[in-house]
Amino acid sequence: MSVLARVGVGPLCVAARAVMPCFWRGKYFSSGREPVENQVTPMLRHLIYKIKATGPITVAEYMKEVLTNPAKGYYVYRDMLGEKGDFITSPEISQIFGELLGIWFISEWMATGKNAAFQLVELGPGRGTLLGDVLRVFSQLGSVLKNCDISVHLVEVSEKLSEVQASALMEEKVPLERDPGSSVYMKGVTKSGIPISWYRDLQDVPEGYGFYLAHEFFDVLPVHKFQPDETRDHVEVCPEAGVTIQELSQRIARTGGAALIADYGHDGTKTDTFRGFCGHKLHDVLVAPGTADLTADVDFSYLRRMAEGKVASLGPIKQQTFLKNMGIDVRLKVLLDKSDEPSRQQLLQGYDMLMNPKKMGERFHFFALLPHQRLHGGSHPTNACQSKPSLSPVAGFGELAWR
Repeated sequence: MSVLARVGVGPLCVAARAVMPCFWRGKYFSSGREPVENQVTPMLRHLIYKIKATGPITVAEYMKEVLTNPAKGYYVYRDMLGEKGDFITSPEISQIFGELLGIWFISEWMATGKNAAFQLVELGPGRGTLLGDVLRVFSQLGSVLKNCDISVHLVEVSEKLSEVQASALMEEKVPLERDPGSSVYMKGVTKSGIPISWYRDLQDVPEGYGFYLAHEFFDVLPVHKFQPDETRDHVEVCPEAGVTIQELSQRIARTGGAALIADYGHDGTKTDTFRGFCGHKLHDVLVAPGTADLTADVDFSYLRRMAEGKVASLGPIKQQTFLKNMGIDVRLKVLLDKSDEPSRQQLLQGYDMLMNPKKMGERFHFFALLPHQRLHGGSHPTNACQSKPSLSPVAGFGELAWR
């Protein structure tokens, strides 16, 4: 499987230009679907009418409209993942990735006292591949989790992807409960018998002791762009990311649990990272809006500031380091010993893509939110069935240690 590492392109300086196909600083980034230079898409027409009616729009508004407009948004009615789509993610490359994240959640559940119930909440679940791998680990370690009441909650705005997720995670013969007008617009049961629900917004997910997963979620939230008079000639700010982090932090502080965030990004050092992707190639963000993914690197220093005072944060650390600490080499050896030659080659190629510093190993990072007492001791939310918590190191950010 081929993956194009996402790198920065030039700035979007004037908001009003965001509706007209153009050359950008003399550079044209070709897409995988030619020709697009003069393609008038439904989204382009919508944006032209919008600007004529209400005036110039910001970069953030452009990004939000193009990606999540209910009628014409890129994410709403498309399955954009995989080799036939516009980009591919780590769970699609190797099953090991999701398996190790499943181990992370179980490790944290054990370290914080084995609560009698927990919610697993994923933001932007893609095709459900990652969650499927996580739930497979839960099933394989059923003896550890046998007395725990688990439920799954998915935050997904895309009607198309929610159907793909349901198909991947549920038995075909088990019917979905649908209620489009409700905050819980779909309900069902996973193949392993765990109740699963779909929501359009994190705020609709019921509060409770929970683990939150956001893999390549924050990079598609709309960014504002500024040209300030400071050392950086461009600054990107994502208010929606700040709101989401504050919501996660408040939930974790009140009810316990943790959040694990995996994305490509930086620690407050990069400037202009806004770019587009179509057919696994860089794509001018102003060309054929609605037909390509738009994305910007996550500023982890901003996420950390948004969480301060409510919860503790760890990272960002490189994906290569996190997966090595989680035992990816041991897991790879186990799978290689059980595989035939074609499968061995696929496993090795996937491992290289995830770990190679020139591929995903150093481009993607892991970041976690945890209650302060998880790192510094003190009282935890408890119930009658919860055992005494431990202050063991947080897996992934230190070497994994089972107790």
